[in-house]
Amino acid sequence: MSESVDPELFRRVLGTVAAPVSVVTSHGDDGPHGTTVSSFCSLSLRPSMVLVALDRSSDLLALIERSGRYGINVLARGQERFAERFARKGRDKFDGVDWEPEHGGLPRLPGVQAWLACEVGELLPGGDHVIATGLVVGADYREAEPLVYQERTFWALAEPRG
Repeated sequence: MSESVDPELFRRVLGTVAAPVSVVTSHGDDGPHGTTVSSFCSLSLRPSMVLVALDRSSDLLALIERSGRYGINVLARGQERFAERFARKGRDKFDGVDWEPEHGGLPRLPGVQAWLACEVGELLPGGDHVIATGLVVGADYREAEPLVYQERTFWALAEPRG
């Protein structure tokens, strides 16, 4: 197997790619859990599937492995506070956050652009992350500008070109 490129170069190169900002959530016996991800995308239309990548050492990943379920909160413009809050370490991320249980208790954040409830399909190794495929069993959205992340900065998209 070939050696991979320098991790810092890889980080810089991938940092130029705009990505949607999402908070992946689940619920355990000790309450709601969540983490900010930019590695979320669609996988299949029939059946409707998505994938997210989670750090191998993530408490959320361990919970998803046990529960077999997760929610994806796709953030809207102006929700940078959620992105920053759920990107940090710690068990207090939901303190003071008004969230609603959806599809059997999955935490849904208020005002998100889109919401997906997923049942885990497969958990696949991906280097220092695990790829969690998910069968989408619930979905909702509202008209809103998405929040994207590029070059370590949050952005909203410009007007679409005609």
